[in-house]
Amino acid sequence: MNTDIIVIGAGGHAKVCIELLRSMGERVAFCVGAPGSPDRCLDVPVLNGDDNLATLHQKGYSRAFVAIGSNGIRDRLARLAVDQEYGLVNAISPHAVISPTAELGTGIAVMAGAVINASALIGDLAIINTGATIDHDCRIGRGVHIAPRCALSGNVRVGDHSFLGAGCTVIDGIRIGEGVTVGAGGVVISDIGPKATAVGVPARVVGDPIK
Repeated sequence: MNTDIIVIGAGGHAKVCIELLRSMGERVAFCVGAPGSPDRCLDVPVLNGDDNLATLHQKGYSRAFVAIGSNGIRDRLARLAVDQEYGLVNAISPHAVISPTAELGTGIAVMAGAVINASALIGDLAIINTGATIDHDCRIGRGVHIAPRCALSGNVRVGDHSFLGAGCTVIDGIRIGEGVTVGAGGVVISDIGPKATAVGVPARVVGDPIK
């Protein structure tokens, strides 16, 4: 069985994740991209089309990482990979600081400069991006993206598939529902219900929740 990793995705986020995996001593054999993707992602050959996952599995590849920024698409492709009997791996920078009491899911990306503090829980397929800080006892749901330089105080809950834009701040004990988007630089000082979009300082919900 080949222990090299198949990266699903071939864009800018995939480039970062390839370098994260290599910093962990892993080897990336191929990227699987959408039709029209470039022939290479960094120096990794790109195979276009999800059908290549089955072909590569038949050739002995069994480890995958989904390097897609969109939360919903990342989750869908992860389920496809698992259905085809791939094991999902983590991509974690050696320059991240992670408490020994933190709990990490599978298929997650933790970028350089990120800090995950005591008893925090990071759900499957989450992205903790460059320089983001997750303080004690936070609960980050499945497929969440915490963008660069976000700062979450203690005991924050973020529901599945939510996105916190670059530079967000969330005060202690806040609950953010599933499928929420918080705009870049938002300061969250009150709970946000599911599927809402919130922007500003302090962050306020705009428009109607996404159906």
